[in-house]
Amino acid sequence: MSGGSAPERPRRRLGLRLLQASALVLVALLLGLLVQRTLAKGAGPHLLSQIEAGEAPLAPDFDLPVLWPHAETWPTDLRGTLADGRLAPRELRGFPVVMNFWASWCLPCKAEAPRLTSSARAHAGKVVFLGLDVQDFESDAGRFLARYETNYVSVRDGGDATYSAYGLTGLPETYFLDRRGRVVAHWIGEISEAELAAGVAAAIEGELQEE
Repeated sequence: MSGGSAPERPRRRLGLRLLQASALVLVALLLGLLVQRTLAKGAGPHLLSQIEAGEAPLAPDFDLPVLWPHAETWPTDLRGTLADGRLAPRELRGFPVVMNFWASWCLPCKAEAPRLTSSARAHAGKVVFLGLDVQDFESDAGRFLARYETNYVSVRDGGDATYSAYGLTGLPETYFLDRRGRVVAHWIGEISEAELAAGVAAAIEGELQEE
């Protein structure tokens, strides 16, 4: 009996060590994720403070799947960026950008949708309009875009990383980027025609100042 139990002890010790090592790895991964999320949440408010101070910070990067590939109002040179079904802000450099965060359940988003499509049509080929669907169901988002005959591309963030990175406090919110990808204006809530026009002008002027 004692001879049969001796080989079992090393195996048990090895199993215990492997279990402890796995637990340590899991704890390290969870801590890393916590640190990453904490930094992301801190980055959003910092971005907003920079925009408010007129510092024109670089827009946070992302790489998101394309939800709505309609690029009829986009510059022809940019339409090829949709070939892989994903999009990142860096791919839009060289053009002013209107970046609108929205969701299908958002009432102010519904109210401003016609203004955005109208402005995109008016600035077709010169200003890039981009929608970012967040905190939403993909099927509902698709119906929303079809209902309002959205004439520009929309991507979808199924998590909260982009939402946090941009410091959003609600929906909708609109960011205006110059051709270098810097945020030159920001609007919280439903945007009016006058506010949209002012934001577009700021994005275009940011471009002209760099000529």
